[in-house]
This record gives sequence, C-alpha cells and structure tokens, in this order.
Amino acid sequence: MPTTLSSESVLEVLKPVQDPELRKSLVELNMIRNVKVEDGTVSFTLVLTTPACPLRQFIVEDCERAVKTLPNVKHVEVDVTAETPQQKGLPDRVGIEGVKNIIAVSSGKGGVGKSSVAVNVAVALAQSGAKVGLIDADIYGPNAPTMLGLEGSSITVRQSPQGEILEPAFNHGVKLVSMGFLIDKDQPVIWRGPMLNGVIRQFLYQVQWGDLDYLIVDMPPGTGDAQLTMAQAVPMAGAVIVTTPQTVALLDSRRGLKMFQQLNVPVLGIVENMSYFIPPDLPDKQYDIFGSQGGEKTAQELDIPLLGCVPLEISLREGGDRGIPIVVAAPDSASAKALIAIAGQIAARVSVAALT
Repeated sequence: MPTTLSSESVLEVLKPVQDPELRKSLVELNMIRNVKVEDGTVSFTLVLTTPACPLRQFIVEDCERAVKTLPNVKHVEVDVTAETPQQKGLPDRVGIEGVKNIIAVSSGKGGVGKSSVAVNVAVALAQSGAKVGLIDADIYGPNAPTMLGLEGSSITVRQSPQGEILEPAFNHGVKLVSMGFLIDKDQPVIWRGPMLNGVIRQFLYQVQWGDLDYLIVDMPPGTGDAQLTMAQAVPMAGAVIVTTPQTVALLDSRRGLKMFQQLNVPVLGIVENMSYFIPPDLPDKQYDIFGSQGGEKTAQELDIPLLGCVPLEISLREGGDRGIPIVVAAPDSASAKALIAIAGQIAARVSVAALT
C-alpha cells in the first residue's frame, strides 16, 4: 500500500479496480487518465467504453473507495467520459467510414415489436451521449419514420463524384434513413431480391452518416435477402433477436438466431418483448397474455444472454404512433426502464467483443 499521496500512488491503488464487463484493470486498459493531486484533492478522468455503460456508477464508486485508502485524501473528483471502441469485424467485409459498430435488430417473424425495440434502443443510446444512426432495412414495411416522429419528412439527395449521397433525417438524437422517405405513403414496394440488395447497400454506403458510435439496423422479419446482404456486406458488431414468449415466435426466433451464427455474426442476446401486459387502470397487475419465461428458457437452451424483458403497455404503443418513443415520452414507465437497460446491455456486450 503506497504511503504518500501522488499521481503515481493514485494509479497504484487503482490497479486492482477492474472493469466489471472486461474483468481487467482500469489502469491497464488506459481507462484512468489525467491524474492530478492538489491540496488533498485527487482528480482524474475515467474513460468508459460506452456512454451507455450500465455499471457506470458502480465503477465510479469503486474508484473513489480505492483512492480514499491513501493518506491525506480530502476529496475525489472523477470526470467520466467515454470512447466507444471500433469493432474489428471480418477482413472480407467492407466497413462504413466513421461508423464504429453496426448492430442488427432482427426477429424470426413479424408482429413481435422488433421495430419498437430498435427505435427505442437507438434513442436510449443517443440519450446516454452516444452518436447513433438507424437504418430502416424493413424495405417492404418501413415504420421507423412514424415511430421517430419523422412521417412526412424527406431526405436530401445530392450528387457527388462517387454518385448519389443521401443526407439522413434526424430526430430524438438519431439519424435515420428509410424507404419510407423515398416512396409515397400508400405505395407498395414490389421488388425482387436484387433490387432490395441494392437499396440496402445504398443505405449502408451512400449515406452521409458522419461519425457514429452505433448504427442500428432494423431488419425485416425472417431469414431472407436483407439479412444475407447485411451479414455479407459489413463487419457487424452483432445481432439482437427480438421475440415474444409465445411458442411460435420462439421457434422462429431460434431460426433467425441460428442464421446469424451460420453467417459468423455474433448474437448479442435475446430480447423478450410483450413479456406481460400492464393494464393502465391497475398498474400493479400483470397478465402473461403470450405465455411466460419463453425468452429465458430459449436463452438458457441456446446459451445466449437474455438482454431483458419488455412489458406491454398502452403508452408504448401510443408513443410509437405519435412519433415520441416511450424512452422519451415516459422514461419512468416499466417498458422504458426495460428498454434503457437493454440498450446498456447491448452497448456493454459490444464493448467486450471489441476489446477481447
């Protein structure tokens, strides 16, 4: 144990403090920087691997306790910031300039609330301080503009030496591109695979994304062309599988999960949506409309993390219809808290994958 108070002794007592996810020393990971000691006040910068770190306060308190074991420490000041690591990916996939991590939100079947999860996770990550983009890759049923309050908006298309460049729309801290901006409201998209493949690649490579910590991709349901294009085109940080507790949804989600594994895309975990219904007039009650614990059982069987369970609330549906996601409209609601926690879990697992 150091017996003097100095920058060196501060770093020494902080060496045993570990990042709970990475299980490595904060000092060895270069997460402790700018250590200063002045008149009994110790200050330093704690650089997390994601702004959405779910264990942020826990790490800060561990650091403060360690530093206070030194003699003559009167006050500890911790400035918390974040640097999201760049995903390594596979060498044969072409990354997007400025985009650190690409995350697919997918489902085996429609109707499980995948888009609601994708939109709210994207907004929750943006609320934490991350730079976030969202691709609405559900070309046949583009709903993200409505859910983000951008229905009726348009995106700018400009010419460049490399061809057309799209300027994404922006709301609630999230940049968005969607087929919904490029077609009339009631116009059906009647395309075969090659055309769908082309527009997804355009959304990936011909959009002025700028610098992003996370690019969330709201995939169409199933295991078709869109999933194959994404998995083979870009280095993906991982996929999140959304399901409900219902047996038929779980069966389809397992197929979607196995597809990503076969394509060498890491599966970050399962989100069980519509886990139970909370009636607005009886907020202390919950009803398992679609069954119970299906996501947990599937996660255990397949040895995949269960990222969280999202209850079904009327306010969640209303938020999507009004273009104000539940994490913005009612952040203290049960569903919003679940989605914010899920965003933190996703970010943490992406960081672990990038640094190990």
